[in-house]
Amino acid sequence: MTTAPDPHTPPAPADTAATAGPPASPATSPAPSPAAPSRRLSVVADQTPDWPVPAGCNSSSPSTDVRGEASRPRKKAAAKAGADLCGEALLTLARLRLATPHQLKALLLPHQQDTDHVRRALRNLLAESPALVGRTHRAQQSYWYCTPAGLAEAAASGELASPVGRTTGKRIAASKTGLREHGLALVDTVIAFHRAEMADHADWRVEVAHPTPAGNLVPDGVVLLNTGSSAFVEIDRTMSYAGLLAKLERYDGYRGAPASGRGNAARPPRSHWQETYAGPSLDRRFPPVLFVFAPARRRAAPETREAVFHERARRVGSVGYRLTVATTTLALLTEHGAGRAVWRVVGNHRGEERMTLAALPRVR
Repeated sequence: MTTAPDPHTPPAPADTAATAGPPASPATSPAPSPAAPSRRLSVVADQTPDWPVPAGCNSSSPSTDVRGEASRPRKKAAAKAGADLCGEALLTLARLRLATPHQLKALLLPHQQDTDHVRRALRNLLAESPALVGRTHRAQQSYWYCTPAGLAEAAASGELASPVGRTTGKRIAASKTGLREHGLALVDTVIAFHRAEMADHADWRVEVAHPTPAGNLVPDGVVLLNTGSSAFVEIDRTMSYAGLLAKLERYDGYRGAPASGRGNAARPPRSHWQETYAGPSLDRRFPPVLFVFAPARRRAAPETREAVFHERARRVGSVGYRLTVATTTLALLTEHGAGRAVWRVVGNHRGEERMTLAALPRVR
């Protein structure tokens, strides 16, 4: 699987005035590990620096400054870049199940030229006792995931949108049945939304069960968009068309599930999707269902599978009436970004026209 290229920023000259450790002592002790017994993960959202960071998770080595930038505001960011990079990497793996170093770099250090800092953070997490992450090697590539101890540490931080701890990504990373490629395609999709600033990578939930009368619906991912609304995301590589249509029927069942709870004098009872996604005043419609077709060996090209899916999904009565369903390919999403006109609406009757997420039609 090919991950979208990252913009390369040439290394800036070093500035010995900006250091990761406090200047009061010439020999600064290393920052504590995120797994230290006396503390939990300390991660501050959206403060990971977009420039080269200190050499290691627990390093107090000089930072690399940007030409012409004052050193004083850099010290605070540089001090965070050590141990907190470990914390950010651990939380990201807890949310997404698995990732490669290149994918983690694209999410955590998008303007970094290489993966050295991310790999050092992963090695430090691996060296903890017990190890907080694990890795699997396949075809000269490493795949990283949280261990049970890492999931517990991430959950204890209070930084996760929903509880984790059910399963680690070890089975997915070691899979020979396509599960790993499916998981990596989901991470590439997360990267495309993150780069387009449509959604932060921390605003994704993976494989969360949603109750329906016919059993649980488990989307591949649910993303909270920067507009405040949500979207369901499905990654398809090898599922049969019948399986894809059956999942659409399951979404329709989830939308039409009866209200649960008894309500109160202020408001009537609501269904699960209304409680979860419609907002306090029910001003948001049912989230769109987004299918991303990714390549797979011995399968038709994603563009072909997308076209056939459109032909068959048009016959599902709920599409366009109760469900907004849109598709794209992973190649289009990676090349152009999630915010561009890469989405094709099922049952739109407008040929091959693609549109942005913001332009998707709204169901009743």
